[in-house]
Amino acid sequence: MERVAITDKAAKVLEQLKEKHGELIFHQSGGCCDGSAPMLFEKDDMYLDDSDVLLGTLNGVNFYMNQDQFEYWKHTHLTVDVTEGRGASFSLEIPLGLRFLIHSRLLTTEENEFLKSK
Repeated sequence: MERVAITDKAAKVLEQLKEKHGELIFHQSGGCCDGSAPMLFEKDDMYLDDSDVLLGTLNGVNFYMNQDQFEYWKHTHLTVDVTEGRGASFSLEIPLGLRFLIHSRLLTTEENEFLKSK
């Protein structure tokens, strides 16, 4: 069981960006720019600290969320998708005329219990 997944369409864009930029990370902080949209950065362009929670890995790319934001999202399963349109962030997909977004659903009771035990 996992907290985060990615659509096939978003995975194709992610692979394209990995080829161009090398090692990457997703980070969903909340608040600035596109609010709680997931942002994709080159691995060394984003400072992570103890307040960042690793939710999972998508096609070899770690997905982090700030701990404060995680408190709001901890009962949800997140799916990264992509759509046309320019977002208001520094995320790597923006120059392609695309932006990543999140679809969420509540975790099932079974998923929630399993993930709490990890």
